[in-house]
Amino acid sequence: MKKILISVFIFGVTFLWAEGFQPWESKINTLSSFEKSVLIDKGTERAFSGKYVHTNKEGVYKCKVCGAALYKSNDKFDSHCGWPSFDDAIPGAIKETLDADGRRIEITCANCGAHMGHVFKGEGLTAKNTRHCVNSVSLTFEEKHAKVSKDTKPK
Repeated sequence: MKKILISVFIFGVTFLWAEGFQPWESKINTLSSFEKSVLIDKGTERAFSGKYVHTNKEGVYKCKVCGAALYKSNDKFDSHCGWPSFDDAIPGAIKETLDADGRRIEITCANCGAHMGHVFKGEGLTAKNTRHCVNSVSLTFEEKHAKVSKDTKPK
């Protein structure tokens, strides 16, 4: 019986892997219709409507679909464009592709392909001369919390 269960388990894992199953695919079904319109259908949220436009806490911005870390808070800056702006991404986290309009460069999560927004270069807004213009709805934010030493006692 144990061998049968192990065989069924191995077959199931092999089947899912062969079919290209990704663990975050089930997450797509939990997205709201608006989130799907941005992340899957490559839409855009209204300027200044996103929850991370003015966020200035220390932490990491992650893909809402697969949870991959995309941007560090120290790369975020206020570009006054109405969307969260970053002048750099975590290496290998973002894929850049020529947009369907042929004029802009779309940015997607390199891990799952979810639409993040667009990247603009040459604007001179930062020393890196790059602006990743990202939809807040495409992100989650994991705030960095200060580590408390076990030796530290409250006063």
